[in-house]
Amino acid sequence: MGWSVSAYRVTQKDIAKLAGVSQTIVSFVVNDREESLSRVPDATRARVLRIIQETGYVADPIARRLKQIGNRMIGVYTYEALFPLDREDFFFPFLAGIEEEAQRLDHDLLLLTSGRAGGTNLGLSAGATRLRLADCCILLGQNMPSEELKFLKGSGFPFVSVGRRDDIGEPIPYVAADYESAVAALAARAAALGHRRFAYLGFGEGPESYVDRRKGFESGTGGQGVQIEPTGDPAGWVRTLRDASASVVFVEQDDALEALSAALDDAGLTVPHDLSVVSLSGSLDSPDGVTGFRIPRREMGRLAVSIVSGAMDKDSQVNLSCELVDGRTLARPAEAGSPAGQTSS
Repeated sequence: MGWSVSAYRVTQKDIAKLAGVSQTIVSFVVNDREESLSRVPDATRARVLRIIQETGYVADPIARRLKQIGNRMIGVYTYEALFPLDREDFFFPFLAGIEEEAQRLDHDLLLLTSGRAGGTNLGLSAGATRLRLADCCILLGQNMPSEELKFLKGSGFPFVSVGRRDDIGEPIPYVAADYESAVAALAARAAALGHRRFAYLGFGEGPESYVDRRKGFESGTGGQGVQIEPTGDPAGWVRTLRDASASVVFVEQDDALEALSAALDDAGLTVPHDLSVVSLSGSLDSPDGVTGFRIPRREMGRLAVSIVSGAMDKDSQVNLSCELVDGRTLARPAEAGSPAGQTSS
């Protein structure tokens, strides 16, 4: 039985459910994209077209018109809070760079922040129309669901991620900081100072940025060093560092750095005399004088706009170098090979 269009506006999500296919497949058929339809079997395409005819589905005329003429608007979409009080400076340089380049190219910005709530997917692949008024999209934030990336890639909607994203069967366009090279360079500096017993305080897995940091640590230390997950009592981290005779520790994120610093103080250890410390967060909120690197956030924002606006190849994957910060927390070990917090008699 057909649907009454006057009583209910049929959506692509409805078509997908009735046809027993993904919403991405329906998008391919509706938009009649030749390069995408090549991946859809003829029988599947015929079934989707039959359901469209039976239901009387009509594509959104506003979206169709804007897709044709464009309105010089860039959507900035995030799946996490951009303005939490404990990270108030983290996203600002990205947004500043995005705004600067958008203004230079005479584009407006549309900020969209309702990606997920209470564990429920409210993102783009859930049938939402939040990007209806935008010509293209910049994805901002650490966590990016793979289903959303697959949906965007399959829909043909122009987008770029700020931050490296793993391929999903095909490359994802991104602008990222080259964490791997920056961390490897810092590890090489520590080795040149005489450090031979390294430690990594962080997860080293999960988000691509964590994975890249860990890869840089492994590369720069030749696979040597103990890893400590930043969970539990920080006093336990200090005990592990002592047991491993570590002379330098690389700390993945600022919250762990703050907790470690307090634990070292409680243990009567000083930095860098008893233990050298290197920050890998690249955060503007890192304490002054800490050895580490700076993330080129503003430039990343600018390049993201260049990609989605068509000024650069839409499939670009750009890794920008990080600026190393000398700081005062990395120094020669008090005595090469001696345990942290100890000196030989």
